[in-house]
Amino acid sequence: MGETVNLLDDKAIGRAVTRIAHEIIERNKGIDNCILVGIKTRGVDLARRLAAKIETIEGAAIDMGELDITLYRDDIGKKERMDAPLVQQIDIEQDLTGRKVILIDDVLYTGRTVRAAMDALMDTGRPASIQLAVLVDRGHRELPIRPDYVGKNIPTSKEERVTVLLKETDGTDSVTLEKR
Repeated sequence: MGETVNLLDDKAIGRAVTRIAHEIIERNKGIDNCILVGIKTRGVDLARRLAAKIETIEGAAIDMGELDITLYRDDIGKKERMDAPLVQQIDIEQDLTGRKVILIDDVLYTGRTVRAAMDALMDTGRPASIQLAVLVDRGHRELPIRPDYVGKNIPTSKEERVTVLLKETDGTDSVTLEKR
């Protein structure tokens, strides 16, 4: 183990969520026809926070869904994943056809998780558009995927590890960078 650096604390995460919520509302000229879809596990936690913030700002609730992309990943069995989510169903009650879907995840790295999530979304309907919001963009994309909303850009090396902890899942809010 190497040195661990704290990049975001609870207040910085809160500010990032507030900024992303405002950007989503502004870009979509409100929340009509929008749905937030969180990628399990921490993307769902972030989607819930964004939904609460958007409701406070707009005075109306935004639709929300959850997505587990485990079965859609193209690297299952190719490497050990200690943080792989449990296989669960797609939990999106609303029809996505013609909707503006805002996909939410904690960290954007290679882009493979987002590609898998888009595959899963397309299997459930035909959205008018898919936008991407992430708390952390750490670079090193392997696919041509770019986030529309970013809490923090954190340039990293491939040997470094970014860890997002959220109160709902982990009991605390923090983003750390571990230098190996």
